[in-house]
Amino acid sequence: MKKVSAVVFGVVLAVVLMGSFAFAQQDAKGCKDHPAFTRMPNFYISWCETKEYDEVDFWEPPQGQKKVKVGGRKYSLEYSLQKGIEAKTTDLQVRRNYANAAKQIGASVYENTSNNMVYMKIVKDEKEIWVWLQPYGAYRYYLTFVEKEAMKQEVAADAKFMAEGISSTGHVAIYGIYFDFNKSELKPESEPALSEIAKLLTGTPNLKVFIVGHTDNVGGVDYNMKLSQARADAVVKALTTKYKVNPQSLKAYGVGQMAPVAPNKTDDGRAKNRRVELVEQ
Repeated sequence: MKKVSAVVFGVVLAVVLMGSFAFAQQDAKGCKDHPAFTRMPNFYISWCETKEYDEVDFWEPPQGQKKVKVGGRKYSLEYSLQKGIEAKTTDLQVRRNYANAAKQIGASVYENTSNNMVYMKIVKDEKEIWVWLQPYGAYRYYLTFVEKEAMKQEVAADAKFMAEGISSTGHVAIYGIYFDFNKSELKPESEPALSEIAKLLTGTPNLKVFIVGHTDNVGGVDYNMKLSQARADAVVKALTTKYKVNPQSLKAYGVGQMAPVAPNKTDDGRAKNRRVELVEQ
């Protein structure tokens, strides 16, 4: 999975000036604030956890009328009050500090007063960061961040699997070929899948296939047709140049969003529709 890079928004809580006070207790090893927010004064990070991909249920801001499942890189942080510090911070104070800081950068915020939690959605540079704040009295609060991204398919099908798919259905979908958003240049992590395609084609010289590019439905139909064609062309070019596949074995076609295998209403569905297929000629 492509690692989601940290997005620094420069958000500073009004009551916090990092470095203006000395921590009596050190943050837990390997833990640090998420770049989106600093912390309440007199608190330290007592626990943290990072997952490359996980899914979390959020009440969607600003109204909180429906619950949505958001997947991506997940950061979990527990903040605890420094020992020896008088507990004066209230749940409301924590909620309002984070909610106000988020609003200052145009984030969408839902404060659920019934369960004392705050849900925030930050959109910056075409990225979404969802934040869930859980205050627990004057001594502790939790922050959960999900940097939204569709799950990356980690395992590329091997040549044998591709051959079996073509033999049984006449085509096989390849999910190990990667492009940047709106681009047609192959990414380096596509090499394992390309290598297996080359192995299939050089091992069965009589097999001829269409390399078919597919997109999701984001963007216009005409644009997606051109993009899918450009991506199919890029795969053919890589196979015939770098991997020395016989050019007579391949033809590139782009069909855009015309042949989805899943609904385009979710991130996972769109990820499944963005694919390259081998179709027997």
